[in-house]
Amino acid sequence: MDLLLMRSLVAIADTGSITEAADRIGLTQPALSRRLQQLEDYFGAELFSRGRKGVQLTEIGRLVENEARILIARYDHLRDQVRAHQGLEGGTVRIGGGATAVSFLLPKAIASFQGSHPAVKFQLKEAGSNEVAEDVINGRLELGLVTMPVKNRELKVWPLLTDRIVLVGPKQHPLAKKRRISASALDGISFVGFEADTAVRQIIDATLRDAGVAMNVVMELRSIPAILRMVATTGNLAFVSQLGVDSLEDVAEIEVKDFKVERELAVIARRGSTLSPAAQAFADLLRNVVVDG
Repeated sequence: MDLLLMRSLVAIADTGSITEAADRIGLTQPALSRRLQQLEDYFGAELFSRGRKGVQLTEIGRLVENEARILIARYDHLRDQVRAHQGLEGGTVRIGGGATAVSFLLPKAIASFQGSHPAVKFQLKEAGSNEVAEDVINGRLELGLVTMPVKNRELKVWPLLTDRIVLVGPKQHPLAKKRRISASALDGISFVGFEADTAVRQIIDATLRDAGVAMNVVMELRSIPAILRMVATTGNLAFVSQLGVDSLEDVAEIEVKDFKVERELAVIARRGSTLSPAAQAFADLLRNVVVDG
């Protein structure tokens, strides 16, 4: 049974006349009568009683009419929602990323996107790259912003940008007052670090090990703003994305001679999946805003 039959029943109920109902929905009277007969055959019950004054609903007809109106309304609402999503007049983008992405990359991109599509909502999750990748694979997120490399074959990967990781400290720290320092000067120095299981922390640790530096992490945090506040107030050093260095006046970048820490950030989605129109449009915009903006 399709909604055309339900709409035909409702039209007859509204007008009380097969002739008027046929005119309303653009059918001939015989065609509408056939639809009515189909509906009664489907339910195996008489839905209308016919008389000199037209047609009236039977008790079963009223029951069918009430449910038909609900079904039609729900279908029309669903159709309107789909059209709104397709036209980016609605929808939700579910995206996750690490501290750098959530604090410094996504806000600008989202602001730009919502400037053109204000009805689109965003659900953001801040987590490590491994957790974000797992959520994308499992469908809990549509998009992720993660640290490369991403080796899972279930994921599509679009390289986004190179993020330079820099050493920061309070402006009054002895090392911050020097024009440039050697990596060996960091051996044994107290650091505020990212949580040990994050991809960026593993890159930092590996680079320091290669330089023969043992990092003394006295505190672990996930959020870059929180790390920078701790640096400013506790006097410890930290390695963070260069994107966040200018967010506090009391924190300064410290240049380390012949020492470079970088990571590649990428957008990921589940391979074989079809992104919602809103998520696809945001993924297309993300690179332009982040890289070119």
